[in-house]
Parts: sequence; C-alpha cells; structure tokens
Amino acid sequence: MTLTRSGLTSSRTLTATVTLAIGLPLLAACTDNAPVSGDGADPRTVTVTATDTACELSAQEAPSGNLRFSVTNTGGQVNEFYLLASDGLRIVGEVENIGPGLTRDLVLQTPPGEYFTACKPGMVGDGIRAEFTVPDSGEELAPNEDEKALVEKANALYGAYVRDQTEQLLTKTEQFTTAFIAGEDDKARNLYPRARVHWERIETVAESFGDLDPEMDAREADLEEGEEWTGWHRMEKDLWPERAKKYTAMSDAERKEYADDLLTNTKTLYDRTRDMTFTADQIANGAKGLLDEVATGKVTGEEEYWSRTDLWDFQANVDGARVAFDGLKPLLQARGKTELMDQIETKFTELQRLLDQYKKGDGFISYDELSSDQVKQLSDAVNALSEPLSNLTAAVI
Repeated sequence: MTLTRSGLTSSRTLTATVTLAIGLPLLAACTDNAPVSGDGADPRTVTVTATDTACELSAQEAPSGNLRFSVTNTGGQVNEFYLLASDGLRIVGEVENIGPGLTRDLVLQTPPGEYFTACKPGMVGDGIRAEFTVPDSGEELAPNEDEKALVEKANALYGAYVRDQTEQLLTKTEQFTTAFIAGEDDKARNLYPRARVHWERIETVAESFGDLDPEMDAREADLEEGEEWTGWHRMEKDLWPERAKKYTAMSDAERKEYADDLLTNTKTLYDRTRDMTFTADQIANGAKGLLDEVATGKVTGEEEYWSRTDLWDFQANVDGARVAFDGLKPLLQARGKTELMDQIETKFTELQRLLDQYKKGDGFISYDELSSDQVKQLSDAVNALSEPLSNLTAAVI
C-alpha cells in the first residue's frame, strides 16, 4: 500500500526555490525586506491582506521579473502565504509564520506563466487559493555579463551540495529503515538524527516538492482530521513513545509499511535533485528559508517532539543556510555589499558559538536539557542573524 497525504507542504518556515528541467523556479523563500507601497504605482508589488477567512490581493496578475508580495495578517491566527506553480503542488515561494498584525514580504524572480496564490490561516490545510497570472514583460531574468560567471559558480557549488546531501540522506535512510524494520530500536534511535541532518540541510529544497514533504516530514500537529500520518515523525513516535498517552506500538507489518514508504519517497527525492539548477535569488531565499525553519520549529522544540533531537536539526538548518550564503559572497563583493556580508558573517559566528556549547560527542544534548534562558539566547541569536539575512535576496537580484 502506498501512503499519501493531501494538501500543501507542511513546512514550518520559508521555502527556497529550485529550477527543474522544465525551467520553473520551484523553491523561493520569503524575504523580510521593507515593504513597498501597494498603491498601484509599482505593478510588480502586490499587497496581500490575509485574515482568518480571506486572502485578498491588490491584483491578480503582475508582469514577469522581480516581484514582491507584501503580506499583512489582519486576522487572529498565525498565517502563511504561498505562490504555487500551475499544478497547485509545487511551491514557487512562501512566507510563513506571519503573526497577527505583522507584515512580511516575499521577493522572488518570477517567469511568465499561470500560478496560484494561497493564504493558510493557522498554517494548516490547503489554504485559501486564487489563480494568479504573470504575463511576459520581456524582461531578461538573468544577471549582467560581469556577474553571470559568479552566479554560475554559486549555482554549481550549491547544486553539488544538494546532490551530496541527498546521496547521504538516501544511504542513511536505508540504514535507518533497515534497523527500524528489524526491531533494532537502539540502532534506529542512533541513526534517526544522523540521517535527518541531511534532510534538514536542504529542507527548503525538499519542501519545494509539495507531494513529498507532507508524506515525509509532517508532524502530528500538522495533520487535519482524517489525514494519514506517514514519514519520519510517525516512526519517531514509535521509537520514543514516552511522551505519548495510551500509545499502541506499531506491528512488524506496520513498521515495514511505513519504513518502505519513507525509503521510496527518499529515492524519489534523490532522483528529482540530480539535475537541479539555481539562480541567485533562489539560493538567497533558500538561506533565509532554512533560518526561518530554525525560528519556527527547532528553537521552539516542536520539530522533534518525541526524540528531543531538535539541536541536531537546528545545526543542520544553520549549516545549509551558511553554505548557501557562502556561495553568494563573491556576488555580494562584486556588488559592493561588503557591509551586509560582514554583518551576516558576524551573526553566523555568534550563533554557531552558542550552538557549540551544547555539543556532545558527535551530536548534541537533548533539547530537554536546555534551560529557558538558554533557549531564549538561541532564539535571540537566530533573530539577530535573520535581520541582515533577510536583505540578502534584494542584494543579489
């Protein structure tokens, strides 16, 4: 039996952008640049008013090129905003964790085509959707000749990194699922966070595939009534059931079913990432998206609710963001953005210094061992890095 779930990807933060062979940017994350006025003067700025029951856009189309969606949440629930490809599954860009009263911006390069927009009150469900059209403006979506080589190098480096991480993810997932099926729980518990670091380092890439992410990485809290729960966290709960009430352990047959499903999806992810290419804004949005994954899932201790291995994920998200940023530094230097580059460098160093305090052997202490003050210090460091990193996309496009 193949286990499936419907709906948008269950990612907890912003998603990066990937270009597949068909040439569609699939993975662009939100960027917290200062909002641009949505009074109609700028046709490439679309204001979005998100409530608990509606998703109102100032326009249903915008010319191709650099677009900005300025999303204001006037409702009472935390909200998200997505730009989806024409199939309604693939994520072109998203901005998550928009609290009541807040405005956050999604900045991305968008080619001509048909899309869907979606607001997602409460960060659950399929969202409130509408069609969105991007007519061809004739604008070239490419860097100038002087910068083209720098972008091509950044693309090559990041593409190689993604391929390497998915290769390691597949290998370690095979080891993990083998142990899980065999009932070798101590071995499976040891392998669980070690395999997942490779997912977390490229999480925004994986989340761009709207059909895979919900099946592989959904948390129990993400589910809607009647939805099938599959993937990493379903198996995590079976390995660490101590916090569960009246939990019934999986049968041997169920263990094999869920493990085979996870491995099959991992192989699909591996296949899909062989030929990915990236643009500068996609890489920059990916870095910001990974950091927002930290802010909305890892630093809160919500991601690994059963195993308490959140710090492994935390470090992996930071690793992935750092790799993406490092690949863009030559382009920042060429554009004279050294002050921004230095600010980001400094904040990465400060955050890593804090994380290093909680290392244990080749991993990390349990998240339960952190005090509330230590969690706050980590949260403050993430927010401090997020501020300059939110300006990265605008600096490279």
